[in-house]
Amino acid sequence: MISVNQLTVDFGGFRLFDEISFLINPRDRIGLVGKNGAGKSTLLKIIAGQLQPSAGTVSLPKALTLGYLPQHLEYNDTQTVRQEAETAFSELIAMERRIERLTNEVAERNDHESDHYLKTIEELTDLTERYNMLGGHNYHSQVEQTLKGLGFKRSDFERLTSEFSGGWRMRIELAKILLRKPDVFLLDEPTNHLDIESIQWLEDYLRNYPGALVLISHDRAFLDHITNRTAELSLGQLHDYKAAYTRFVELRKERREQQLAAYRNQQKKIEDTEAFIERFRYQATKAVQVQSRIKQLEKIDRIEVDEFDNSALRIKFPPAPHSGAITVKGQGLSKSYGDHLVLSDVDFMIERGDKVAFVGKNGEGKTTMARMILNELEYSGKLELGHQVKIGYFAQNQADQLDDNLTVLDTVDQVAVGDIRTKIRDLLGAFLFSGEAVDKKVSVLSGGERTRLAMVLLLLEPVNFLILDEPTNHLDIRSKELLKQALADFEGTVLVVSHDRDFLDGLITKTYEFRDRKMKEHLGGIYSFLEAKKLESLQDLEQAPGTPRQERTEEEAPSKGKADFEARKEINKRIRKVQREVEACEKEVEELEARKAEMDQLMSAPGSADQMQKVFEEYESTNRRLGELMHQWEVLHNELEELEDQL
Repeated sequence: MISVNQLTVDFGGFRLFDEISFLINPRDRIGLVGKNGAGKSTLLKIIAGQLQPSAGTVSLPKALTLGYLPQHLEYNDTQTVRQEAETAFSELIAMERRIERLTNEVAERNDHESDHYLKTIEELTDLTERYNMLGGHNYHSQVEQTLKGLGFKRSDFERLTSEFSGGWRMRIELAKILLRKPDVFLLDEPTNHLDIESIQWLEDYLRNYPGALVLISHDRAFLDHITNRTAELSLGQLHDYKAAYTRFVELRKERREQQLAAYRNQQKKIEDTEAFIERFRYQATKAVQVQSRIKQLEKIDRIEVDEFDNSALRIKFPPAPHSGAITVKGQGLSKSYGDHLVLSDVDFMIERGDKVAFVGKNGEGKTTMARMILNELEYSGKLELGHQVKIGYFAQNQADQLDDNLTVLDTVDQVAVGDIRTKIRDLLGAFLFSGEAVDKKVSVLSGGERTRLAMVLLLLEPVNFLILDEPTNHLDIRSKELLKQALADFEGTVLVVSHDRDFLDGLITKTYEFRDRKMKEHLGGIYSFLEAKKLESLQDLEQAPGTPRQERTEEEAPSKGKADFEARKEINKRIRKVQREVEACEKEVEELEARKAEMDQLMSAPGSADQMQKVFEEYESTNRRLGELMHQWEVLHNELEELEDQL
């Protein structure tokens, strides 16, 4: 469908891509991954036609439609949220207006026998049929469903887009792209401005979408749930794997180990051959053998081991100073912005050493509460920090607030005080700013580099309470894993505002959900919280419309919840088993298809009758096996769909 051929991109004296090639096929779900600065966004821009490569081509059919969501947008929209989203249906809206004009014209005319009248009727009929065929009567409901799925409330629909922050306006752009239903989605970090519920809605939408998808994301769980293919950009090359991210990591490791083993074996053979040649080069009795070995060496197809960029952050937070048993405690907390009440009569307590997450829809008060703890906002109620608590804060927009005119080194040098000033270059090196990179202006840094630099500022002095608001936006997957490990090793208290499920998994032990102006405490990790939320939603759906939800006794509640959980656990277990069988089936189909291609070549080449008969018999048996496998694949897929429908 889309063919990328020998693509090369040079920036000054630096080569970003070196003759990379790959295909995007219908229904592909490609996760485009790689370290910050590897060129993922650049590649997406080239496919979208917004950048020209130094060499190579991108070929796509003329009628193919693309839906491209960049990481950063400039906005010039002046309409309401609904009107802006409805621009996705500009053809239908123009058709709707034309139908209305023609209908009025027909109603006002009396020359029913004239050619002009008949042509008007014919045009009106054709337009109405096309309008109905394109779903003209339900595009309003599609707009509403998509906006609500992405987190907008119905009361937001008639507000001007200029009233919303950049993150919410990015959601409107995403809604427009989804509503256009292009043949291929090109999405660059679509989850950066979404909350957990909106991410789950987008996951379901993309998983069931009939077109193709190329997705840049540093959300490992999001990639695993959607993609079936991973393309990694590393050191100017593209490595393509038919697997989602977690499986890709395993396959990449296996492939490199196999390459290394084969490389070592080949090097041993080469060394032995060279030693033989050197030993007997000048002995006349061995001249024939020496020449034979020299020819063998010339014919060897040298094995190359894939190069990987193994540079990584080295994050270690300074030891946490001792503090009291309670880190922060809030009682009767309320916060309003004008007439808009965000938090109402909230109580909570975070103890020393807790690893806590704030989750919930955007606008429910997560960042507001973090800023209240920092004493950056006025509020009503009582909020106290514990004895000797010292806070380190990473703001959601901290990377954007850096001074573009300063260099990387100057940015840190202006903030650092005391002995740490002697270690600034070492600290920057640990965050991959070494050599000439420290003299880069902040204005030329990528999103990931800005986030890393902002993170350096957090390590300049010891603290015992870390508050991190969306710290993983723009960080690549490897950097996120290292940050997660550093936070897990940190002996102080950690509060994370995040929508990244994989980042929170295994890190936090308590979740505070922000909903309906309250904070609800959930003990356990992020997935136990999401499981509980899903069960709660299912129980709500079981209630008949208009009937009150029945209260259960204390004895009934846990047993019912446990039964639901066990049932879902069994279904998920069966789903994983069927998925493994599907993968095994697809792998065997791929191998048999490759063998068929080999046999096609053998049958087209001259050979004896006996040889041809053997090849033909194998070809027939391969075809039969392929037929069986395709039937088995279809049965498994049907079973998979039925199981997923039960969740």
